[in-house]
Amino acid sequence: MSYLNRAALRALIAFKRNTRGQDLIEYALMAGFVAVAAGAIMPGVAKSISTIFSKVASVMTNAASQGS
Repeated sequence: MSYLNRAALRALIAFKRNTRGQDLIEYALMAGFVAVAAGAIMPGVAKSISTIFSKVASVMTNAASQGS
């Protein structure tokens, strides 16, 4: 096996083992699912959920623009 192939294999294994950020994505997906379910079950809550997600989106947009 050539040096390049071994280096590529090591990089692939390291990439597979790297799970940083995975939990954050899972929690975000779960929060989204709970919010959609709550909005479907309780229509009065849907407006509040929409407001919260709009505020979160605004904060994230501002943070992304300040970071670049």
